[in-house]
Amino acid sequence: MRNIPVVVAVAVGGVVGALARYGLSTLWPSVWTVWAINVTGCFLIGVLTVLITRRRPESRLIRPFWTTGVLGGYTTFSTASVDVVRATPATALALLGATIVSALLAVWLGTALAERVVAR
Repeated sequence: MRNIPVVVAVAVGGVVGALARYGLSTLWPSVWTVWAINVTGCFLIGVLTVLITRRRPESRLIRPFWTTGVLGGYTTFSTASVDVVRATPATALALLGATIVSALLAVWLGTALAERVVAR
């Protein structure tokens, strides 16, 4: 029973993130939209994980709400894989490579920048 607030925080955050993703996909309908969403989401996961962990907030709900909830609902690697399967071979290869490399670099860059900010 004590995990119910965490589950609610993740669920509410997931709704917020999914709505943001849907809004962007509607405004910018392209096979590269999901790529951009995943890259920005990974960057923000890197930033927020450092900031939340370093600041050690009083509430145990902040990290699950933002990282698992909002950014988990915002990013969508399952849709990225569907886009790869549906694309032409050249676009599929570009999407696959760009997604993997960019997502990893985005997390690394977000983490590195946040570490510098926190160190100051």
